[in-house]
Amino acid sequence: MKLNTILVPLDGSVLAEGSLPKAVEVAEVSGAQLLLLRAAEAHSFPGVDPIEAQIKVVSEAEEYLARAVDRLAASGVKDVKASVWYGPAAYAIVEAARARRVDLIVMTTHGRSGLGRLILGSVAESVQ
Repeated sequence: MKLNTILVPLDGSVLAEGSLPKAVEVAEVSGAQLLLLRAAEAHSFPGVDPIEAQIKVVSEAEEYLARAVDRLAASGVKDVKASVWYGPAAYAIVEAARARRVDLIVMTTHGRSGLGRLILGSVAESVQ
């Protein structure tokens, strides 16, 4: 199967960025484009206009992804794009994958089990 686009969801954590080396390796072998994605969602207090908070989280996500793209470019990775999607992480990842017709999603997981997994859930599991 030919890979054209590889989606790499990032949340700003070192753990999430741990997926980048493997994604870069697969992209280089297949000639695919890397699409870095950050889901942004603002949580504001009831009765407070949420627009300012929404603008802030989207702007921060765009700045973070721009730095990630710059780091990859500096290391020689050529075909990288970035995209911010507003909404919960799992939903944003699935919708971006559908809209961009990605061939592969490369992401890490916290590896929670038991009660932690039950309470906190798993974005990676929700995406599958």
